[in-house]
Amino acid sequence: MAFNFGATAGAGAANPTGAFGGFGTTTTTAGSAFSFSAPTNTGTSGLFGATQNKGFGFGTSFGTGTGTGLGTGLGTGLGFGSFGTQQQQTTLGSSLFSQPTQTPAQSNQLINTASALSAPTLLGDERDALLAKWNQLQAFWGTGKGYFNNNIAPVEFTQENPFCRFKAVGYSLMPNNKDEDGLVVLVFNRKEIDIRSQQQQLVESLHKILGGNQTLTVNVEGVRTMPDDQTEVIIYVVERSPNGTSRRVPATTLHAHFEQANIKTSLQQLGVTLSMARTELSPAQVKQLLQNPPAGVDPIIWEQAKVDNPDPDKLIPVPMVGFKELLRRLKVQDQMTKQHQTRLDIISEDISELQKNQTTTMAKIAQYKRKLMKLSHRTLQVLIKQEIQRKSGYAIQADEEQLRVQLDTIQCELNAPTQFKGRLNELMSQIRMQNHFGAVRAEERYYIDADLLREIKQHLKQQQEGLSHLISIIKDDLEDIKLIEHGLNESIPIRGGIFS
Repeated sequence: MAFNFGATAGAGAANPTGAFGGFGTTTTTAGSAFSFSAPTNTGTSGLFGATQNKGFGFGTSFGTGTGTGLGTGLGTGLGFGSFGTQQQQTTLGSSLFSQPTQTPAQSNQLINTASALSAPTLLGDERDALLAKWNQLQAFWGTGKGYFNNNIAPVEFTQENPFCRFKAVGYSLMPNNKDEDGLVVLVFNRKEIDIRSQQQQLVESLHKILGGNQTLTVNVEGVRTMPDDQTEVIIYVVERSPNGTSRRVPATTLHAHFEQANIKTSLQQLGVTLSMARTELSPAQVKQLLQNPPAGVDPIIWEQAKVDNPDPDKLIPVPMVGFKELLRRLKVQDQMTKQHQTRLDIISEDISELQKNQTTTMAKIAQYKRKLMKLSHRTLQVLIKQEIQRKSGYAIQADEEQLRVQLDTIQCELNAPTQFKGRLNELMSQIRMQNHFGAVRAEERYYIDADLLREIKQHLKQQQEGLSHLISIIKDDLEDIKLIEHGLNESIPIRGGIFS
C-alpha cells in the first residue's frame, strides 16, 4: 500500500535510500558474486539522510506488507529524512539515531513564526492586528506566506508547521521480513493487468538491469493493485554459487544497487516510480521513532497516540497531514477492503465446493458400505455351500459337535420365556405399533385455507347459477316448440277440407 505522508516532492521522495528497510543501504557483502558497485550517494544513508526534509517526511509509498489494516508493512517505504527542518549529516555507524540539535536557523524560524502570528510590524497601525489574524488563519490551514516585517522575508506556512489543524495520528503495521529474505518492492505506474500480462518480459528486463549475470535469477514474490492505477511488485534475487549452493541477495544490497543513478534511470524507463527494501525494524529503531514526535505534531498528542496504540508489538503511530493524505489512506483502505472481499468470495466458493465434495463422498461411502455388506453375505453363502460340499459324506467331528452344543444352548436361552424371548417379543410388538402409527401418520391429509375455500364456494355458486339460467332457457324453448307443433297440427285438417 502506498501512502504519501508529507509532500510528494519532499525529502521522502527525493531520498528513498533513507527509507525504513533501507538501514545500512551503503553496506555491501564482501566476497559475493552479487558484486554491485557502491551507491552514488555521498556517504549518508540510513534513517537520517542529508537532504532538507520538512516535517515528518514520508516517502511516496507507505506500508507495503501483506498484512491487513491500513498501510500494511510500514517500514518498507517510510522515507524519513530528518525529524525537523534543519540540515543534518550523519553516518550509519556512529550517530544514526543521534538527537537533532537546535540550530540558529531553527530558532530564527520559530521567532519569525511567533512574530507573524502575534505581533507583525509591517504597517505600524491597527491593520497589523488584522494581518496577524490572517497569518493565524494561514498557519491553521497550512499554506501561504506570513508577512510581518518589511526587512525580513515572510514566513512560509506548510502543513508541517505546529499550528496546522488538519493533521492526525494513525497506526500502520510494521513489516516482519528480514534482510535475508531479500524482498524489494517496486512500484510501477501501470495497471496490474498490464504487469501480469508482461511479467516474463519484466523479469527479463530486470535481469538485464542487474547485468545479465547467469548466476542471478530474478523471482516475483507477488503482484498487488494499488490506488491511482499503480501496481506493487515484490521481487527477490537468488544468487547461485559455482559449488551448487544458492542464497537470496539481501534486501538492503539489492535496494542499494537499484538506487544508483544509472540503474534508477533504467528502472524509471520501465515505469518504476519507487523502489524500497522490505525489512523489519529493530527494537532500537522503533524506540528512536517513538521517542521523538514528528515535526508539527504536538508531543502530548504523540504520547497519547503511543498510549492508545492497540498493538504496540505490531503497529506504529504515524502522522496524517492534510486532506490529500487522508484521501490517500481512504483509497488504500477501500483497496484493501476489496481485496479482502475478493478473498472471502474465493474462500466461500472453496467451502461450497468442499461441501459438495463431502456430500458426494459420504454418499459414495454409504453406497460402498451397502455393496460391502452385500458382497459379505454372498461370500458367506458361498463359503457355507462350499463347506457343505466338502464335508458331505463325513461324520460329525468333535469341533462341529461343540459348535452344535453351543448353538443349542443359545437357542434354549432365546426360547426361555423369562429371559430373552420375552424381551424379543416385547420389542417386536413395539416395532409393529410404531409401524402402525407411522402408517397412520403417513396418510395424506389436506387442509384448505378459509379464504380459498370461500372463493371456491363462490365460484361453484356462480357455476350453479349459470347452469340454472341455461336450464330455464332450454325449458322456455321447449315450450315454444310444443306450441308451434300444436298450431301446425290444428291447421292441417282445415286445409284438407278446403281442397276436398
